[in-house]
Amino acid sequence: MFEERLAEFSRERLDGRPIPDDLRTMLVAQWENRTDFRGLLDLTFFEAGELHPLLDTSYLSEAERADPEMQAVIAGGAEMARYVKLVAAGGKGWIGYWLHPDEPTDQPWPVIELDTEFSYWGMSGSTLAEACAADRADYHDDPDEGTAFSLLSARLAELGLPLSGQAYDALHEPACAVDPEELTEELIEAERVKRGLTRGRLSPR
Repeated sequence: MFEERLAEFSRERLDGRPIPDDLRTMLVAQWENRTDFRGLLDLTFFEAGELHPLLDTSYLSEAERADPEMQAVIAGGAEMARYVKLVAAGGKGWIGYWLHPDEPTDQPWPVIELDTEFSYWGMSGSTLAEACAADRADYHDDPDEGTAFSLLSARLAELGLPLSGQAYDALHEPACAVDPEELTEELIEAERVKRGLTRGRLSPR
């Protein structure tokens, strides 16, 4: 029923990569106007045509967009959007996957969070749902994160979205080969060099 819509989401958000099973389940739920996953995990998935946050400059004034320093930041962010595959609003800002080509292909996709100050945060877990459940457990009313995570995991399983079964303290911890923050700085600096704003303080990669 939603295959064409899922294919469009994959092309627009994941460069045509296969959609992970948990993401597929949550997307279909949103399109069916079910709010169960949204309420549990604080996720609202992007709709077709919605601009990637790193490409959205609508919050800037015309003068800011014309400033060479800001142009370097914007260009660096646009380059980062090739690797930061955000799929939803939630958490500190937006959530998705870190899919830099230098990351190992035999590991789960690292789940990454971009906050509203455009800083990156790695998330524990081997899937998007697991990472968001772990994040929500940190803010749950239950004082023990492990208990809160187990309760969330059980509720998600009841809704047809089983997690890996790992306990909160044993969740997968991605080790990114390329640090998003460092790469952002390098890309912005490279754009500054192009514009003659600096002689370049960073060493070539």
